[in-house]
Formats: sequence, C-alpha cells, structure tokens
Amino acid sequence: MGYEAALSAYQRFEFADGPWMRPVYRRGAGPAVIVIHEMPGLHPDVIRFADRVAAAGMTVYCPSLFGVPGRPATHPGAVATMIGGLCIRREFNVWAGGRSSPIVDWLRALARRAHHDCGGKGVGAVGMCFTGGFALAMMTEPAVVAPVLSQPSLPMTLGPGGRARGARIDASPAEVACARRRLEAEDLTVIGLRFSGDPHVPDARFAAYAEALGPRFEGRTIDPGEARPGGLPHPHSVLTINLREDGETKRAEQDVIAFFRARTGA
Repeated sequence: MGYEAALSAYQRFEFADGPWMRPVYRRGAGPAVIVIHEMPGLHPDVIRFADRVAAAGMTVYCPSLFGVPGRPATHPGAVATMIGGLCIRREFNVWAGGRSSPIVDWLRALARRAHHDCGGKGVGAVGMCFTGGFALAMMTEPAVVAPVLSQPSLPMTLGPGGRARGARIDASPAEVACARRRLEAEDLTVIGLRFSGDPHVPDARFAAYAEALGPRFEGRTIDPGEARPGGLPHPHSVLTINLREDGETKRAEQDVIAFFRARTGA
C-alpha cells in the first residue's frame, strides 16, 4: 500500500539485540532522541512529531515495535494490531505492575548505539500510550538523560482489577531506584503528559509516578478541551493524534522538544 512513503525522509536499518530485531527509521543530525510510537504503530502523527524533533537539531530514531510503519492510525487494520495478540506477546508486559516490558532491554541497547553514533550529552527518549512508561525503565542505561512519558498506559486499566492497576507503573523497584538515584546525582527530571479524565492514565497513575520519583517528576495534566478531536472517545494522544496547533498540547510539544535540546546538548 506504500505506507512507508510517510517515512521517505528517513533512513531505515535493522537493529538486533538479544532475541529481537526491529526496523528503525533515522533522520536528522545532532544528539539522538528515540521516539517510541504509540498504538497502533508508527503512524503519520508520530512521524510528524519526530520530524519536528529532527528540525530542532537532533537525530531522531523511530523504532517500529508493532503495526505497519507509516500506516494511518485510522486504518481498519489498526484494530487487529490492538486486539490481535499484542497483549500476549512475550516482549510486552501489559497487565502486571512493578516490572517493565522485556523489549525495554532492546530499547536500552538502541540508546547505547544512538549515543555512540551521535554523541552529545546523552539521549532523549519519549514513550507514548502503550510504550509511555518505557522511557523511565530505560534510565538504567546511562546514556538516557531526557525521559518523557506521554500518556503512559501500562499496566492496562481495562477489565477486572483495572482500578488497582491504574495506580501502578510499568517499572521494577530496581529500575525506579536507579532512576531516582540518577535524577538526584545528575540533576535530571522526568516529564509526564496526560489529559485529565483519561481512563487509560488515571490520576492515581501520575500520583504513583510522583511518589516513586519525588519532585523530579514533572507531571503535566492538560484540559481535554485543549485537544484536537480524533481517535478514542476521550482525548488521549497528547503529542500526536490529539495535538492542536493553537492550544496547550502545542505548548507541551514545544516544551518537550526544548527539554530534549537542553538535556542532550543539541
């Protein structure tokens, strides 16, 4: 269908580490930022955000972890990605709090590679939705210095026990402890983004991040009236589908890019 036309400005390469190999799309020059896409895949709104990171003087790395790269989020095949086995694939931890997804090991290795290739003070990383919490767990890799958690949705709040899971995060105690040590020792911060009332990212989850990380967690909750309509019934995707070019979501995007620039030394 030619979906990769949306990625025509990017260089594709295959990156392997441990049991996994995934395609990665790279664009730009300067220190590296890893943009980890949301459900249902590396869709054009995620690519738009990555384009803006690259335009701000950084090298953006976009791994494709699931779905079809470049395919619109509204494509009927997106439903198959979301319910067609992703929740039971062994590289993702969907339901249990207190531990990260195994694919985070691969992302840490990608961060090391990106820092080696691009230099700078370190690597930025942003996760979105299903991957929203991954950037925190990636902080056990010393190269990661600018983590952003956009609408972190794991463990999932759907189904029985969802309310309890909503108060948990997808990182292990050891990963959280490592992140907290680094935040203090290196004067780092973690940015979190969500819309108020988002059932996939309840208040209790941001409270859990604040308790785990203390004042180094900068949680930002945005009024859903500031969102562009689209996607789920309630606004969810702060930096992509629901970003409105004249609202608070646009300011959040600009602040995230400025955060990456400052921390990576772009």
